[in-house]
Amino acid sequence: MKKEQKFVPRPGQVDFTNMRWAPVINCVVRYKRKILIVQRSKGMRLYPEHWNGISGFLDDGRGLREKALEEIQEETGLPKSSIRSMFLGAVFDQDAPEHKKTWIVHPILVEVDTDTLTLDWEAQNYKWTTCDDALKHKLLPGFEKVLRILLKKRHISLEEIE
Repeated sequence: MKKEQKFVPRPGQVDFTNMRWAPVINCVVRYKRKILIVQRSKGMRLYPEHWNGISGFLDDGRGLREKALEEIQEETGLPKSSIRSMFLGAVFDQDAPEHKKTWIVHPILVEVDTDTLTLDWEAQNYKWTTCDDALKHKLLPGFEKVLRILLKKRHISLEEIE
């Protein structure tokens, strides 16, 4: 089992490790009528073995679309050419008192043209499923809200805001 390495920021990157507020993206990847959920690896520092979308910190100067593309490619192996559209849902705060943190969650719905992927070390399992089935899993706190926001058509195209 691979353990999460201690975070060392690259030039221009913000380290949110000890900050109270942390902006993140949480992407729901959808292929046809199914959504992708991934089970975080046992070696993850935060929320090991919880199910989630594809997520990451907004810790550099890149825009939402670029950051979402990077995380999806890194965590699933899906190339940019497989992405058909991206939509931003309503941003919300998710308190995590156990980590002394409030996540500023940017939900993003990503439509893709394939269900073939290769996970990186951050996830130990994945499943293409329905929203109702996803809700039966041990979800990362706030992911249920991400699903409800994005799958109830409360979003706008990322291309409209960037």
